[in-house]
Amino acid sequence: MLYRGPLFRALNPIYAREPLSGRGAELYGGRFNPKGVPALYSSLTALTALREANQAGSLQPTTLVSYDAEIDGVFDTRDESALAAEGMDAASLADKTWRDQMKVTGEARTQAFARRLIAKGYRAMFVRSFAPGATNDELNLVLWQWGDSPSSRLTLIDDGNRLSR
Repeated sequence: MLYRGPLFRALNPIYAREPLSGRGAELYGGRFNPKGVPALYSSLTALTALREANQAGSLQPTTLVSYDAEIDGVFDTRDESALAAEGMDAASLADKTWRDQMKVTGEARTQAFARRLIAKGYRAMFVRSFAPGATNDELNLVLWQWGDSPSSRLTLIDDGNRLSR
């Protein structure tokens, strides 16, 4: 599947000067990337990105960025038959215990799922947002491969060069 369009991320200001790095996810691991694997967690709307970045407590300082994307090789978790063929289901995607699983076994079930998709050549994955208040229609695009190439192009929108100041 090909995704072409805007993406949004709400960044911790610590990472705001590196909005294309995926470094935080690589260092700590995320729901859909094991430690050591860079990932960019993006959303299809700015509101979803804000929900994702501020899941605990009150709104914290946040830098909202947007991208223009053209990403080929996207796995769509909304396709239940494709999900089942990969040994995954919607309940496991939403499982809140992924961090605990990571501590016990070294890799959460969702991280192993992502690792298998990456090995099959997928560059990204559509998944619904599990942030509090999100509806089933709010989508994220988790990217494992991005850059300047036509099949995985991600361009930061920063016409005024604000993030380099």
